[in-house]
Amino acid sequence: MSLIKRKHTHRFPSIFDELMTPDWFGGFAVNETAKHLPAVNIKESDTSFTVEVAAPGLKKEDLNIELDNDVLTISSEVKQEHEERNERFTRKEFAYHSFKRSFTLPETIDKEGVNAGYESGVLVVALPKLKEAQPQPKRLISIS
Repeated sequence: MSLIKRKHTHRFPSIFDELMTPDWFGGFAVNETAKHLPAVNIKESDTSFTVEVAAPGLKKEDLNIELDNDVLTISSEVKQEHEERNERFTRKEFAYHSFKRSFTLPETIDKEGVNAGYESGVLVVALPKLKEAQPQPKRLISIS
């Protein structure tokens, strides 16, 4: 006799299955946190690293960039409040959005030369490399 594992297929989706998902009772689904983190691109050239953070809808003042030792932290916290009053009703809406991303930088970064710019919803942080870490030009040796 052999055992056969069967996959149970239901003709109709069960409401019980839907109720038992982690986010139904206020928990977080596995990828729920990742939905609120902005996308990040990191590029490396011979002379620098560039960190690009997609932050559409934010203002330059909403973004915070900190460099502490070898850790670059990019964060934002935005609180919005909207109130509408009418003769018969009052509607008040709140919104709160925040994120925080941290990156451990290599020791080859020139910390004094770090700068940032924000344009068209993209934050660009330039991290120049120290002169010692940049590739040195080839040197021709003359034959005597």
